[in-house]
Amino acid sequence: MAQSALLEAEMAPFFTTKAPFQFPVNFRDGFVKYWPIVSLILLLLSLPAILLFLGIGAFLVPASFVAGAGAGFGYTISMVLTIVSLVLSVLALPGLFNRKRGGWVLSYYAQLVSILAGVLTISILGIIFGLLFLMLLFQVREYYT
Repeated sequence: MAQSALLEAEMAPFFTTKAPFQFPVNFRDGFVKYWPIVSLILLLLSLPAILLFLGIGAFLVPASFVAGAGAGFGYTISMVLTIVSLVLSVLALPGLFNRKRGGWVLSYYAQLVSILAGVLTISILGIIFGLLFLMLLFQVREYYT
């Protein structure tokens, strides 16, 4: 196996052998086959919303500090982490289409950043979905060489 990504070896058992459940093999096969296409379509469809979010977000950053330095800092960090996660997801697409390990690693990092954003913004639903997606990523890891 190629060199492990940051925290991959430590987290792998919790999302594979010690996971509360395993995704069915046919679901994993379908995920690996169709996820890059679905991801590309979702990124393209969300482009106007992303641009709007960045435009309005940049405008609101100074206003967010009116609620206090903590709120403003949290909002700014949330925006930065969202952008980082999106960029990593876009960079992962070629590797996901070609089933390369590099694509999986970039998706893994994008998911970690997304979960971190959920933790910092106290988004319980975001954290739960992020952990479920991370579990799925670990369970399809063997498909990417």
